[in-house]
Amino acid sequence: MQRLFSMFPNGWPGRALLLLRLVAGFILIGHGITILLAQNRLDVIAQQSLAIAAGIFLIVGLWTPITGLVVVIVEVWSAFSGVEHLHSAVLLGTLGAALAMLGPGVRSIDARLFGRKRLDIPDR
Repeated sequence: MQRLFSMFPNGWPGRALLLLRLVAGFILIGHGITILLAQNRLDVIAQQSLAIAAGIFLIVGLWTPITGLVVVIVEVWSAFSGVEHLHSAVLLGTLGAALAMLGPGVRSIDARLFGRKRLDIPDR
């Protein structure tokens, strides 16, 4: 992950990335659960299970570039399978692509695992 992002932004940019991750994640989970309760087709179950898993990973900020790509794939799949609200599929797909390109920000598991480490060298 360190090679994908030059830094994990803090401050206002970091808060904005956290907000994007939270909104996209909760919408993916909410839509996924709603559709899973209404449908029982295998393809819909697979699609919405992927959406729910991607939403959870976005919320915690784990494997964000891969998760963003999964969100894009799920939303394109959803758009081509005849979703009721095409605008929400386009919006979530765009959020997934943006998060895949921008990264998770400093408040994420990715930042803890792959972020730059600060080494303090004691004076002698």
